[in-house]
Amino acid sequence: MIKQLSVFVQNEIGSLAGVTTVLKDNNINLRAIASFDTPEFAILRIVVDQPEKAKNLLSENGFAVKMSEAVAVELEDKPGELHGMLQEIALANLGVNYIYSIVLRNGKAPLMIVNTDNLEKTATVLKEKGYRVAEQGDLEA
Repeated sequence: MIKQLSVFVQNEIGSLAGVTTVLKDNNINLRAIASFDTPEFAILRIVVDQPEKAKNLLSENGFAVKMSEAVAVELEDKPGELHGMLQEIALANLGVNYIYSIVLRNGKAPLMIVNTDNLEKTATVLKEKGYRVAEQGDLEA
């Protein structure tokens, strides 16, 4: 499993750049990013190489931040791989809450970040089906 941060930002011009400024200024490498917006605010989900440091610094800079875990699964870059993974999750009677990807990983396979109703069961099911589930250390530079 990996750690991800959910950062709550105002839905206004420059708010996302405020988050990335904190990361850049503190030499924290962004590995994945997804934004989910509403009319008034956005939830920015990010995966970084130093999650504890990023959480503390973002909080110190006035951002509401929550750290949580997610399952990161390696998929081969070929048609049907995502479908196969999602099918295994569905067959295990698990619901997917959201999904996003990490594409560039220094020559390693892409990762799909998945949040489900039961993260431990999801990781176990996917491992049993032959998928490689990444750990936090796999994201470090």
